[in-house]
Amino acid sequence: MSQEKKTYYITVGTGEITKSRTDSAWNFKIEATDDEIIQLRELFEQNYSTEWQNFFRAHVPYVQYHHDRENDQYDDTIVQVYQMIYNLGDAEAKQHIESMGIIKDL
Repeated sequence: MSQEKKTYYITVGTGEITKSRTDSAWNFKIEATDDEIIQLRELFEQNYSTEWQNFFRAHVPYVQYHHDRENDQYDDTIVQVYQMIYNLGDAEAKQHIESMGIIKDL
């Protein structure tokens, strides 16, 4: 895989990663290698799978949110996504993520 960094545009809500600035709305601009993009895609795919588990779990009324492994897993993975975006992102991405307070060690 190429280790040359390329510009990508990320939409966190949909898990979209694109090279085009104009194809769709995006949240963050990053510079990443092919390996880093693969890792980010895997995190998005992991959360997509967890979302389906949450959908099915949501139909079990006696499990509360704060006692739900799938929700904890989703939360942990989304923090990893934001950490990657922070590490790879431009100044605007870093500033926005810092303002969110989602990453504890900033």
